[in-house]
Amino acid sequence: MESLSVARLFEDQREELQLEQLTESLASQREITVSDVNRPGMALMGFLDNFLPERIQILAQTELTYLATLPPEGVREAIDRLFQFEMPLIIVCKGLEVPPYLVERANECQVPVLRTGQSTTPFIHSLTNYLDHMFAPQTTVHGSLVDVYGCGLLFTGRSGIGKSECALELVSRGHRLVADDIVELRPSGDGRVIGSAPERVRHYMEIRGLGLINIQDLFGVASTRRSKRVELVVQLERWDPTHKYDRVGLDETSYETLGIRVPMIRMPVAPGRNLAILVEVAARNQLLRNGGLNSAQRLVDRLDEELGHAREHADIEFGDDF
Repeated sequence: MESLSVARLFEDQREELQLEQLTESLASQREITVSDVNRPGMALMGFLDNFLPERIQILAQTELTYLATLPPEGVREAIDRLFQFEMPLIIVCKGLEVPPYLVERANECQVPVLRTGQSTTPFIHSLTNYLDHMFAPQTTVHGSLVDVYGCGLLFTGRSGIGKSECALELVSRGHRLVADDIVELRPSGDGRVIGSAPERVRHYMEIRGLGLINIQDLFGVASTRRSKRVELVVQLERWDPTHKYDRVGLDETSYETLGIRVPMIRMPVAPGRNLAILVEVAARNQLLRNGGLNSAQRLVDRLDEELGHAREHADIEFGDDF
């Protein structure tokens, strides 16, 4: 994403950041283009050399206490200095009272003003995390993303292989749809991949023979979520009797996107196979692996240990020359 509207930020983070609209409109002449924020205290005092108008401006206790020390004419002059610049947004922290003249000038200059009840430092951390996420490099893949037992499963494969049908079956079993058909992927700050749906098609699914359906309308709000970390890629493939599929679970394959590797399994599709149950088991198994428990490796280690004991016993009983 190259730019972000104030209206989108307000819609996405209104509850999370406890945002309240103070100006008449959220339309801004300048959209948000960077994830950094700015404290304009020095600009209010008249030092404008290093002012960064492209950033979201944060007014907190320091800035508003300074304005409170000025006479009415001084307040207007300080605020006018700020509005010499085209800014995307002003946010006031800690639920503090805002000088009416600031809101008046913001309406005139089409600079939205929001207010939050949160303390300044945690608010800035939360806001910049959100902006970092929105401005991070992203890519799109053709597939479906479902939250299964808290594990994000990304289904990939040829068109018509059954990705949407499998996702629909999982939703009917109580799991949550994140995206269908088009999945937007972004890196997170901790080196993982986050998946979401494009805004226009969020909650929608295309099922051949049925057309477009809205999952949230059909199954309720709890059947969907806005985004989820991708923890396992499930590549659906047509059953090929000549292909040797992994039957033990020791082969570790991965799906690389945005420079990040995500564990991947290949799931053959054939009549009579209950994909939903297999996928639920794959999700549970991946959660165990995330916790450090690999069932297949544990069995192999146990067999190796028993074979080792058997060799030692043979050496003792028959001797090295037997």
